[in-house]
Amino acid sequence: MTKADIVNEISQKTGIEKATVLATVEAFMETVKDSLAGGNEVFLRGFGSFILKKRATKTARNISKKTTIIIPEHHIPAFKPAKVFLQSIKD
Repeated sequence: MTKADIVNEISQKTGIEKATVLATVEAFMETVKDSLAGGNEVFLRGFGSFILKKRATKTARNISKKTTIIIPEHHIPAFKPAKVFLQSIKD
């Protein structure tokens, strides 16, 4: 399902114009991105959490150049579904 599909689905279910739904979806995604970029996690009760996972420093190798580089510690975004959400998927 794409963002356009989500906008169409919400628009059909609620009767709200697609342009308004698209602006709302875009604003939601921007808010989640800004929150994660600021180091804050987003918790949506009954749906899940957008969290930051910490990746440790590691050594990587470039086999063709026979060199080694160190990848510093960094954070990556992740989604952790809520128990209610997981249960609805399993059933």
